[in-house]
Amino acid sequence: MRTLKKSLVLVFTLLLGLTLNAQSSDSDVLVTLEFDNAKTAIALLQNYTAALQKGDVATMNAQLHEKAMIHGLNGALDSLNVTQHKDYFKQSTDQFTHSISSDLYLPVKVENNWNEGEWILSWGTNTITDKKTKKQIIVPYHTASLVEGGKIVFIRYYYDILNVATSQGFILTSPKK
Repeated sequence: MRTLKKSLVLVFTLLLGLTLNAQSSDSDVLVTLEFDNAKTAIALLQNYTAALQKGDVATMNAQLHEKAMIHGLNGALDSLNVTQHKDYFKQSTDQFTHSISSDLYLPVKVENNWNEGEWILSWGTNTITDKKTKKQIIVPYHTASLVEGGKIVFIRYYYDILNVATSQGFILTSPKK
C-alpha cells in the first residue's frame, strides 16, 4: 500500500510538472510541495475526514471558513455553502456510516496562477454502509481543498457517481436510436 501511495504522488508530481512546464513559457507559475503551513493544512483535512467517520458534522463544519464553497457533492454541478454542507452531511451520517481507508494527503502551494493558494489534495476510499440494511457502497474519491487562515475555503469532490448509482440498483441504459 505504501508503494501505491508513493507511486500516486510521483505520477501526480510528474503530470503536474509537465503541465506547468507547458504553461510556464508565458508566466512564472511556481508550485511547491513543501511550505510553512503544509502540516497544519494536512491536519485540518485529516480532522475533517476523521469527523466524517465519527458522524460528527459539527466538527466537519468547524474546519470550514464561514464562507466556504463546496463543489461536487451528490454529483451536483452546483456549489453548496456551509449550511447546505451541514444539511447534506447530517442527512448522510444519519443514514450511513463512512469509513475512510487508503487515504493520502498531498500539500501543494501554487503561486502566480489562476488557482493560486495552499491546496491539500486527498485520495482514498470511502466505504459507505447503510445503518439499517448494512449494505455497503465502496467509493474511491479525490478532493482538492483550498486552505486559508487555518480554515478550508473551498472543496472540490471528485468521485464516480455511476458507481454509487449502480450500487443502489440503478441501471444505465443506452438512449434509443
